Amino acid sequence: MKASPTRLPGVLLVEPKVFGDARGWFCETFSATRYADAGIAGPFVQDNMSRSTKGIVRGLHLQHPHAQGKLVWVVEGSVLDVAVDVRVGSPTFGASVAVELSAENHRQLWVPAGFAHGFCVTSETALFVYKCTDLYHPEHEFGVRWDDPTLGIDWPVSAHEAVVSAKDRALPLLAKLDRARLPRFEG
Repeated sequence: MKASPTRLPGVLLVEPKVFGDARGWFCETFSATRYADAGIAGPFVQDNMSRSTKGIVRGLHLQHPHAQGKLVWVVEGSVLDVAVDVRVGSPTFGASVAVELSAENHRQLWVPAGFAHGFCVTSETALFVYKCTDLYHPEHEFGVRWDDPTLGIDWPVSAHEAVVSAKDRALPLLAKLDRARLPRFEG
């Protein structure tokens, strides 16, 4: 496995080793020791999976307190996966990173606690999987509007093409979020 830094410190692009032959392929999607050595520390306490169709945007979500680190990947289809630094005091506050994750490239993204996360489906359907370092606490979940222009995210869909839940459409711009609600940078 190869874990590479992105432009956001702490966010890592993971490329598992894929072993293939005429029968198909095999890859290790998680190993506690190997991932911890790469800077992806658990423990992971919850696994989630979602299935979505082309043009669906989910996010940008986080929860605080009970922040979740997320190790995410796609087992069917493809998505543009996005992490945004929303830690007050961070030198990269408001910056984002976007990567393609697909069943074909086998890549994973490590999104540490303190970052908002979301994705847009770029294939006809996508099966998206993620491991979380904390349980889901709906009372502490909130987010940033996916199309906030100050984030500079180059989404593969326009605002009128995107399929977004009413809950996500109602999320505020980052500048409108109460800073007291956001996680703090501890660098």
